[in-house]
Amino acid sequence: MSPGAAPRFIGSTIYRGSSYGPRHPLRVPRVPTVMDLTRALGWLGPAQYLTSPRARPAALAAWHTPGYLAALERAEAQGRVSAEVRARHGLGTLSNPVYGEMFRRPATAAGASIMAGQLLRDPGVIHSPGGGTHHGLPDRANGFCYLNDPVLAILSLRAAGVRRVAYVDIDAHHCDGVEHAFARDTDVLMVSVHEERRWPFTGALEDRGAGTVWNLPVPRGFNDTEFQAVLEGLILPRLQDFAPEALVLQCGADALLEDPLSRLALSNNAHWAAVAALRPVARRLLVLGGGGYNPWSVGRCWTGVWAVLNGIEIPDRLPPQGAAVLRDLRWEGHSRGRNPPEVWFTTLRDPPRPGPVSDAVLTRLATLTQRALVWV
Repeated sequence: MSPGAAPRFIGSTIYRGSSYGPRHPLRVPRVPTVMDLTRALGWLGPAQYLTSPRARPAALAAWHTPGYLAALERAEAQGRVSAEVRARHGLGTLSNPVYGEMFRRPATAAGASIMAGQLLRDPGVIHSPGGGTHHGLPDRANGFCYLNDPVLAILSLRAAGVRRVAYVDIDAHHCDGVEHAFARDTDVLMVSVHEERRWPFTGALEDRGAGTVWNLPVPRGFNDTEFQAVLEGLILPRLQDFAPEALVLQCGADALLEDPLSRLALSNNAHWAAVAALRPVARRLLVLGGGGYNPWSVGRCWTGVWAVLNGIEIPDRLPPQGAAVLRDLRWEGHSRGRNPPEVWFTTLRDPPRPGPVSDAVLTRLATLTQRALVWV
C-alpha cells in the first residue's frame, strides 16, 4: 500500500450462509451484512475491496501447533470429533461446535489478518470485520475462536519488518489469547477494556505482563461518557508513550447496549469515537471485528467504522437501499429479534448513551495512571 492510499476492506463470501449452528450466538449474519450495507450505500467500490485468502496450515503454524491444526482440519472433513480430541483441543463443545466450515471459515479470517500484516509493510488502513477472534489458543479452540487471527496479524506485521505494534481491544470480553501470546513481549503494547466478572474471567487490573499490558475491567452499565474517559485517560496516553509503528484495533460490538452476551451500555458512537481517535496514532492501522451477537447492532456498528475510516459523513437516515439490507435480517430464536425497533432498519447511529462516570471506573483509571508514572 502506498502512503495516502484509500482504506482497504477485506471480506469473503465464506461468511454468507455459514453458521455455527441454529442455537449458537454466531448463527447471525455479520460480515455479509457489513459487505452488503457498505455496497448499498455506495461506500465500498471494487478498488477498495480485497478477497481474503484462506491461510494454509503452514502459515497458521506461526502460532498454532501442527497437531491442533490437523485435528481442526480432520474435524471439518469428518463432521465429528472423538472424546479425546474434544478434551485436548476444545473442539466439538457447545461453544466451539463441529460445523461445515469450522476450519475454512477461521482460516479465511486468519488469512485476511496475515495478508493485512503484509500489506501494511507500507503505511495504510485496513478493515477486516471477519477478524478479531482473540480467544483462540495455540493448541485449543476457545470462546467461539478456533484460530487467533489478531496474534497472526501481529506476527505477520513483525515478519513484514514492523517492530513496535500496539493492540487495543474494546470487546466486552477480555482478549485472553492475545495476552497469552504477547504478555512478555515489550515490543507489543496491549490495552484491553472489558466487562468485569465476565467470561473468560481473565484480564485483571493487576495483570501487567512485562509492563506493556494494560487491562481495565469495567462494571456493567458502562456508558459512553465512561468510555470517553477511558479513551482519554488510558488508551491514548499509553499509545502516545509507546509510539507504535502499527496499531491493531479489535472492535468487538458486543459492548453495545443491545448485545445479549454482555451487560455494558455503549452506543456505537463510542466505537466510532475510538476509531476516529486512533486512526492518526500510527501510520499503519488494522481494524478487526470481534464479538457481537445482535445482527442489527453489529452490522450498523461495523458499517459506521468503515465510514469513519474513509471520512464519510454518516447520514441521519439511511436511504431505501440501505434500509432494505437491514430489513432483510433475521435473528431467529431470540426475543429481541421478534419485533426489532424501526430505528434498527433506518439509521446507523445509535442515540448517545451518556451517564455518570462511576467510582469504580475513576478509581481503576487512577490506579493505571499511577502505574504508568512508576513505569516511566
